[in-house]
Amino acid sequence: MKSITLLIICVLMLNSCKNKRQEEVKNSVKIEKIEYASFGTEIIADDAIDASSMAAHFKTMNVGDSINSKIIAEVNEVCQTKGCWMRLNLDDENEVMVKFKDYGFFVPKDITGKKVIINGMAFVKELSVDEQRHYAEDAGKSTEEIAKITEPKKTFSFEADGVLVAQ
Repeated sequence: MKSITLLIICVLMLNSCKNKRQEEVKNSVKIEKIEYASFGTEIIADDAIDASSMAAHFKTMNVGDSINSKIIAEVNEVCQTKGCWMRLNLDDENEVMVKFKDYGFFVPKDITGKKVIINGMAFVKELSVDEQRHYAEDAGKSTEEIAKITEPKKTFSFEADGVLVAQ
């Protein structure tokens, strides 16, 4: 009688372990699906390269060079006037200035810190003092900060035809 009771207890214990093990496996392969809000031309999230990889590409480019690209990056700053441009973090030292093709769409002004995927043309250009001051004003910088802008600057730029903003 004791051996039958012992056998039943062992079977129940093994069965409870088995169910727990299956549950652990299910949780370990759970894939998180990110939802995006779309702006401009509709694009898909697949095949976007990381911002740090794009930073390496930008560093090899000269003023006037351009390439088609799709980047995933974090938003550092957005135009607070209309949402007509944004700056994305490429790496610890560099940002990319993003404008929207034909001024055809804008992004929300409250997306700083969010991940975005942008599709379009990456290029390097020289930004004039006036243009730098204009962007600083749009970003809400102080008069003192704007006055400190005195020289043209080589910038990494991007003209996006489509943007996905992580929700």
